[in-house]
Amino acid sequence: MIDASAQGIKTVLHPVSDLAKAKAVYTALLGVAPQTDSPYYVGFEAAGQHIGLVPGGGTRGTASPVAYWHVADIEAKLAEVTAAGATVKEPAHDVGGGRLVATVTDPDGNVLGLLQDR
Repeated sequence: MIDASAQGIKTVLHPVSDLAKAKAVYTALLGVAPQTDSPYYVGFEAAGQHIGLVPGGGTRGTASPVAYWHVADIEAKLAEVTAAGATVKEPAHDVGGGRLVATVTDPDGNVLGLLQDR
């Protein structure tokens, strides 16, 4: 059972090396045009999910997609998961529009994302 502070995985970000090429592939895959289309981020809304393309993700230490759990209070959830054994990879920070994101790694090195909309 998921507690009320974790609202489920609603966002998956994919690091890409060529944003234009990736945008074409994901547009074909999802069957919709991007909702957000900028040089630093392309985002799609499809079937209740947000799929994002992040250029240069590999250069920031992200080499594979990261699923983001939407949470009510990102700082409280960070404290909870680190107390349980996770390690902060990227502390909570604002990525625009009041949206906060953070990443942690579990004991096996898997990257987990946390996202809070204000």
